[in-house]
Amino acid sequence: MVAGGGPAGYMAAIAAAEAGARDVWILEATAEPLHKVRISGGGRCNVTHGCWDPRALVGHYPRGGQALRGPFARFATGDTVAWFDAHGLELVEEPDGRLFPRSNRSSSVVDTLCRAARGAAVRCLEGQALQAAVPLPGGGFRLTLRGGAQLEAGRLVLATGSHPSGLRIAAALGHGRVPPVPSLFTLALGAHPLTALAGVVADPVVVELEPPQEPAERPITQEAAGAASPAAAGRRRVERHRQRGPLLITHWGVSGPAILRLTAFAARDLRAWGYRAGLRVDWTGGVSAPELEERFVAVRREQARRQLGTVRPWPSLGRRLWLNLLEAHGVAADLRWADLGRSDQRRLIEALRQSRYAITGRGPFGEEFVTAGGVPLGEVNLATMESRRQPGLFLVGELLDVDGVTGGFNFQHCWSSGWLAGQALAEAEAG
Repeated sequence: MVAGGGPAGYMAAIAAAEAGARDVWILEATAEPLHKVRISGGGRCNVTHGCWDPRALVGHYPRGGQALRGPFARFATGDTVAWFDAHGLELVEEPDGRLFPRSNRSSSVVDTLCRAARGAAVRCLEGQALQAAVPLPGGGFRLTLRGGAQLEAGRLVLATGSHPSGLRIAAALGHGRVPPVPSLFTLALGAHPLTALAGVVADPVVVELEPPQEPAERPITQEAAGAASPAAAGRRRVERHRQRGPLLITHWGVSGPAILRLTAFAARDLRAWGYRAGLRVDWTGGVSAPELEERFVAVRREQARRQLGTVRPWPSLGRRLWLNLLEAHGVAADLRWADLGRSDQRRLIEALRQSRYAITGRGPFGEEFVTAGGVPLGEVNLATMESRRQPGLFLVGELLDVDGVTGGFNFQHCWSSGWLAGQALAEAEAG
C-alpha cells in the first residue's frame, strides 16, 4: 500500500508492480493525483536536472545531500531520463540544465505516470486519505482511512509529501521529526527604492546574508544541532550563506535563482532570525575593487565628455540599475565622467560591490512549494528506504528531511527514493 499519489508515491507503486509485486494500491487523499506535477514549472514540469554525476548532484541539496550519494549511485538523473524514455516520454535538456518533456506540458508527465500505473495493474483510490496505521502482531499494518473504513496491508509506503498527516503517522510508528520550515522563497525588502526597478534582471550577482547584528555565535536547540555533542549543541558559529547567479528585482523585493538558492541553504537560519536580516549584493558578480577602478579610469579617459547617466562602467550593467545606484549614493546622473571625483568614484565602486538592503520578510509565495524538514534520514535505510524503526514501513519523497534547490532536484529525489522503495517492496514480497 502506498499512501500518497504524488511523484514519489507513483514511482514507488509503479516500480514495485513492474518488478513483480502484486496487488499494489495507491491511497490519494484528493480527487486529483499528481497535482504538484501538473502545476509545477508553470505547467511545464521540470522533471529533473542535467547533473549527470551523482557526486555533483548531491551538492544541490541543502539538507540530506551527502546522505543521498548512495541512493543516487543506484538511480539518478540518467536513470530518470531512461525510465521516462522507456515509458514513452522524451525529456529535453535546456541550456541551464533543466529537463522538460518535449511537449513542454506537464500533462505529458502525468499521463505517462498514469499510463504506466495502469499498465502495471496499480490501483489508485482517489479521495481516500490515510488517517492512521497500526502494526499488526504478525507483520503488516491495519490502516484506517478518512471516514473510518479499514484495510490491511503487508507493507506500507508513506509518500505524503509535506502534509502534516504523514509526519503524524510516521511519529505514531516510532519516528522522530525535524520541524518543517519554508525553503526556496523570495525575499521582501519593504518599501525600498530598489523595488521601483521591478522586472530588472542582473546576471551574475553575488548575494550574501548578514545576520541581525551579525553575532559571532547564536544559541540553537538540541534538535537543530542534530548529532552534535551536548557542549556543541548549545552554541555554534553562524554559517556564511553566499550564492552567485541571476537576480530578479520584484515589486516586493528580490527573487531569481541566486535568491532561491540562498534561501534554500539558509532556510533554518532565516526562520530563526524571524526573516529579518541584511542582504549584501555585489552587482558586479565578483569583480575586484582594483579591476573596477581600472574600468572607471578607462571610461573617464575614453568618455570624458559623456554624462554618467548615459555611459555605464561596463555595457552589461543595466541602465535602470546604474541610475538607481547613482541616485542612492548622491551622485548626479548629469555629471560628466571627466568631473567624477575620487570620493564619488569610491562610493560608486563600494555600491557596485557591497550594496546593503534590509530584509523585511519572505516574499508573497514560495516558488516551488518546498519545505525543509521531515523524518530524519538516520532513521531510514537509504538503500531500500525502509524504516529502521518499523519493519515493513517505507518513507519516500518530501516526507523525509531532504530538500533541493530549484531546477528539478526535488523531483529527482522523489523519483530516486520512490524507485528504490519499489524495488525493495518487490524483493521483500519475492523473498
